[in-house]
Amino acid sequence: MLDYKFIVENLHAVMANIADRFMKADAEAVVRLYKQRTELATRLQLLQQQRNTNAAAMKGKLEQEQRDALVNEGKKIKEAITAAETELAAVETELETEARKIPNMAHPDAPVGREDVDNLEVKRVGEPVKFSFTPADHVKLGQDLDIIDFDSATKVSGTKFYYLKNEAVFLELALVRYALDILQRWGFTPFITPDVAREEILEGIGFNPRGAESNVYTLEGEDACLVGTAEITLGGYYSNTILAKDTLPLRMAGLSHCFRREAGAAGQFSKGLYRVHQFTKLEMFVYCLPEESERFHAELRSIEEEIFSGLNIPFRVVDTCTGDLGAPAYRKWDLEAWMPGRNNGEWGEVTSTSNCTDYQARRLNIRYKDDDGKNKFVHMLNGTAIAISRAMIAILENFQQADGTVRIPRALVPYCGFDVIRKKNNTGR
Repeated sequence: MLDYKFIVENLHAVMANIADRFMKADAEAVVRLYKQRTELATRLQLLQQQRNTNAAAMKGKLEQEQRDALVNEGKKIKEAITAAETELAAVETELETEARKIPNMAHPDAPVGREDVDNLEVKRVGEPVKFSFTPADHVKLGQDLDIIDFDSATKVSGTKFYYLKNEAVFLELALVRYALDILQRWGFTPFITPDVAREEILEGIGFNPRGAESNVYTLEGEDACLVGTAEITLGGYYSNTILAKDTLPLRMAGLSHCFRREAGAAGQFSKGLYRVHQFTKLEMFVYCLPEESERFHAELRSIEEEIFSGLNIPFRVVDTCTGDLGAPAYRKWDLEAWMPGRNNGEWGEVTSTSNCTDYQARRLNIRYKDDDGKNKFVHMLNGTAIAISRAMIAILENFQQADGTVRIPRALVPYCGFDVIRKKNNTGR
């Protein structure tokens, strides 16, 4: 959430930013409600002063008629205070509701555009793999190698679920441990986080837990939801906390299951593992001082690049356009891996990293005590270390061989214990 005073003092810039993000929010309503709140608060303060003056007068030596007049005046002041408090509370609620709809300001260098086709490529590592045969997609590879079962998962759980089998189980665990070892070298504290969070935490992070457009699974009868990312649980970890300045930065790595409704995600790019209702992800999260957040954003991106460079998977980095940023993000980079089986070869997003500045911290009330003794809001950043399902797509499709087998990236062989995934014989081996 943006600071109210910032909105008032930069109204035109805020309105332009809303337009650039193609979002619906009423910054002018926030300004109007903010001024109304200020006026009501001033009126309430004056009434409270009158109450105190009345109470002080009641302590003196008074004639009965004077006392009766003060009592009547006191009753009127009390009623006026109650009415003012009620009106102020209603305005404050409406003000917060409208302010929460306003997205974070976008970085000046973020490309202006409506959707991912408007993202700007800023770096490429490796080149798309060229095969001497027609490459298969990961769905066919998974079925032929007997390592992914979509049909049984549909029968048991519904569409967009899957079973991992045989070598794919070890491949998932290998990817988690490979990425965790890298993050540990970077100084991240590892967590296995809850898969459930309260709705107030989701709202603070910037997720909408309710409504037709929500991507969140809500728990019936509970004020809670299944998390779509450990960003939610890591971001909520220090809610309503004042951190000591000398503890910053805080680097956290959270391993969790992720649950997403993926409503409206039908289409050729949603088949298989690319858009699923449940997957495993290792998330990076940083709390830092405001003046350091851009540096840590670059750090998170470099870690994502290190992870995928180490896997020898071709990828590119894109600067995300304003319309594809998401409300909390000030700037976001996506890392897109080459996926040979996607529409005869295309780039597909595998990680992203966002600098959310103090937008989430204001909503979650996470601050630090600065050297001047004042409490100030931290900056919060997040980034995907590895989303297992999409990393698995990239590995299966880029490392497939003409005989239908799949090589394991060299960096993962020590974790997997094997270097090739082969077709099974009649005994299942």
